[in-house]
Amino acid sequence: MTRKREPVRCHWAKTDLSVDYHDHEWGLPLHDDRALFEFLILEGAQAGLSWETILKKRENYRKAMDRFDPEKMARYDARKIRSLLADPGIIRNRLKIQAAIANAQAALRVRDEFGKLDAFLWRFVDYHPKVNRWRSMSQIPATTAQSDTMSRELRQRGFRFVGPTICYAFMQAVGMVNDHLVSCFRHAQVGGK
Repeated sequence: MTRKREPVRCHWAKTDLSVDYHDHEWGLPLHDDRALFEFLILEGAQAGLSWETILKKRENYRKAMDRFDPEKMARYDARKIRSLLADPGIIRNRLKIQAAIANAQAALRVRDEFGKLDAFLWRFVDYHPKVNRWRSMSQIPATTAQSDTMSRELRQRGFRFVGPTICYAFMQAVGMVNDHLVSCFRHAQVGGK
């Protein structure tokens, strides 16, 4: 009996959870406002932690934070914050929870100005994914000029937990940049040349 060979993946995809995320989401160009907002909040929540931790808590976050509906989240009050701080299913960090609320409020202002959060965010890559051709993980930068600019503009608009490194991780996750290694089977699938 012949065993099916596993495809070559980016080296960080090791667990069942991270393999599923890598194979079906990471780097795929995303234009849904709610999903973009979710990734922005989760990338901020991940600061100082592993992405695996966030993936394990992702469904809990969706339940606790009204499926990342910015209109609902923007109205969270002290009572809701206390409830979130008591929820073991999410990262119980007051600053990150308050940032999520501030980010919901900022996202609504951006949406009012640009029509969609998508239109605001994707302009940092001229509305087209940047396809990189990295051969090793050591080549992948932690930040770029685009993530620096995104971070600066987001902070100017009232967003929090959106430093340049968080913004670059966000850009990778939502497919603004294709940082799958060229040896990874997903590189070509998400728009590699």
